[in-house]
Amino acid sequence: MRHLAITVPLWLLGACTMGPDFEAPAPPPPQAGYADAGAARASLGEGAPREWWKAFGSPALDALVERALAHNQSLAASRATLTAAREQVLAANGRRLPQVDAGARAQHQRINFAVFGLEGRIGTPPLEDPEFSLFTLGAGVSYDLDLFGGIRRAVERTAAQAEAQQRETEAAHLTVATRVVLQALAIAALNDRIAAEQALLVEDERNVRLTDSRRRAGVGTLVEVLSAEGQLAADRANLPALRQHLAEGRAMLAVLLGISPAELGETGFSLADMRLPETVPVALPSALVRRRPDILAAEARLHAATAAIGMAEAQLYPNVTLGASLTQAATRPGDLLTSTFRAFDVFSGLTAPIFHGGTLRARKRAAVAEAEAAAAAYRQVVLEAFGQVSSLLSALATDGETLAAQQRAAQISARSLHLSRRSFEVGNSGVLQVLDANRADQRARLSLIDVRARQALNIARLHAATAGGWNAQAGAERANPSGL
Repeated sequence: MRHLAITVPLWLLGACTMGPDFEAPAPPPPQAGYADAGAARASLGEGAPREWWKAFGSPALDALVERALAHNQSLAASRATLTAAREQVLAANGRRLPQVDAGARAQHQRINFAVFGLEGRIGTPPLEDPEFSLFTLGAGVSYDLDLFGGIRRAVERTAAQAEAQQRETEAAHLTVATRVVLQALAIAALNDRIAAEQALLVEDERNVRLTDSRRRAGVGTLVEVLSAEGQLAADRANLPALRQHLAEGRAMLAVLLGISPAELGETGFSLADMRLPETVPVALPSALVRRRPDILAAEARLHAATAAIGMAEAQLYPNVTLGASLTQAATRPGDLLTSTFRAFDVFSGLTAPIFHGGTLRARKRAAVAEAEAAAAAYRQVVLEAFGQVSSLLSALATDGETLAAQQRAAQISARSLHLSRRSFEVGNSGVLQVLDANRADQRARLSLIDVRARQALNIARLHAATAGGWNAQAGAERANPSGL
């Protein structure tokens, strides 16, 4: 009862926790918004779904993303890091419970009395140094009362760090999915450019045949033939570079999928295979800060830094530890379990900092500064997210106007080429007019492909910019469906 009278007040003090309690940053004010929120194809609300790439309506694209999420090696490393962070939380929680240890020891020793000045008196026989074996078996328990919450803040900090790692893992899944979609769209655009170049080569070859037949008929000149052949050679020179870009794009896509380029297979899809969604769901600023994993990761890091202040402050105050031990020691193993050789110890200990050369207070000031840095980093991440969405909304509005204008330009150039060729066939114009019209048509076709590719890429980026993070546990199950 005397021991209880001493320890109960200490237990009551255990509810005290040093340092500030974390409060999530306030949501953006109602007037906060995006610079171009009125884009025609944008639908402001909760934002894009996690599997936003399915909005393009391409089973081939869906299969690529699923494969990357299951086998990308960077994601595998991120999931393993997340598992380690969660285990660290369990380890930190274990310190809040009593710590129990057991031990056993067997030793053989000889005591030298001369070391202690016990050599015997003059005229008496010398003392005989005893030699014996000793067997010890025991267990002990200790418990840190954590009077000022240092351990609780450490657990809080570790849990916040694990949450930050979870958000970073979600961000990694979202990033890989986005990179796969963008790479697939880039490959589709390259396939379309190559197809357009090959179609232009067919037209160039037709011009060569036409000018050569006119020369043979005596109504054309060799200069016209050479001009047509020069155009054909120039257009052929464009194909090797495009094929090289395509090979590089395929290699990058294979890396994202976690395979070698030789295992990739066919990637013959085109932009026509991708259905661009009519509207893009865009998260409102108040929803964006609760959805984007990079923002949530920055918030979790701020939480961890706030908890570290409490850890540093708790070190400035005393700490009390309770404990007990039970020991059995005997010179023969058979006596270890008898009560005659039993000993116990019950204790409480207090440690209090007196002088540490300013180390402890410096640690607290450093923790406060680190929390301020984490808060500034959080605000920067939020601002960058808002800026990214605003920029993509502006691009979404511009892309629609550019595409309409480029489609009209392509129609006009195609009509002009057709009329120039007919005029040349009947002898009303020269070959240079046909070649000029051909070059204009070529530029219009390729520009149209570029505009369509840019529009698709911006739509994909806008989806990803306001999408929620990929569920890390779902990703792990997808990577290992058997659970082994």
